[in-house]
Amino acid sequence: MGSANFHDIVGSDAFAFRPAGELPLTDDCRHYEGKHEVPWDIQKYFAQRYSIFSWYDEGVCLTDDAWFGVTPEPVANAIAADLQDSESSKTVLIDAFAGAGGNTIAFALSGRWEHIIAIERDASTLACAQNNSRIYGVDPAMVTWVRGDSFEYFRALINRRHTLHPKLRVDIATTVVFASPPWGGPGYRSDDVFDLRTMQPYNLKQLHDAYSLMDHVLFLPRTSDIRQIARLAPEGRKIPVVQYCMQGASKAMAAYIPATANLGQDGKQASSRIRPASRPDHSENESSPSVENSTRPTQ
Repeated sequence: MGSANFHDIVGSDAFAFRPAGELPLTDDCRHYEGKHEVPWDIQKYFAQRYSIFSWYDEGVCLTDDAWFGVTPEPVANAIAADLQDSESSKTVLIDAFAGAGGNTIAFALSGRWEHIIAIERDASTLACAQNNSRIYGVDPAMVTWVRGDSFEYFRALINRRHTLHPKLRVDIATTVVFASPPWGGPGYRSDDVFDLRTMQPYNLKQLHDAYSLMDHVLFLPRTSDIRQIARLAPEGRKIPVVQYCMQGASKAMAAYIPATANLGQDGKQASSRIRPASRPDHSENESSPSVENSTRPTQ
């Protein structure tokens, strides 16, 4: 008598995290066609809808909350292009805050990754992301959508792999994490230099601690304190920081942070190189020598 594996016996419901499957659009998944339909607090984002999703008119959907966090398409494409030069052994990308799918779509269409895991807590937002990826022609076999808390997923990936569906048990040595968390907290909009220790709902330490064993990219407010990011650099390494600009104005910065101790499934140190592929207007930061600054126009 052959031995059955764990998954065959207990089924996918036994796993703490598993692929979400295809989710239906809900009443919260909206495709606004005119300004008169749009709540006042997202009207400025609606006015920029073709910069956010150039194929918006094809049926792109967002929840009202998702408008605040979606990465503009030119910026998402630039980040995907900048990750082309990652270490060749890196084959998996995890989008820790998938939202309405802007970055996930760009990563999938770049052709760089063998497998993408896109995590989103809200079911309606995840349904929007799946809908939008179909509109953009993303190969459904490339992206595994997960509904859940990304911090819980990473804790399970590192400490309790058996609780994950087999498709989600990726090797951290071959994985890069992209994290575009919600931005908020005191001084986020008003301070000339934003204290990332006060960022809400997740501060810099929480984010870095969750991903430190993997190469990771943090997408942060453009005024973020470079000195705080520099402290995350492993000994003898520099952290490239790129300001992504549209029409001459910075929209956000991304910090490309190498793993602190990247161990593969065999327990050996893995190679690590995470740098933007092209870094125009490069300069070193005199006050933070562990950081390399650059500016990246996206249009």
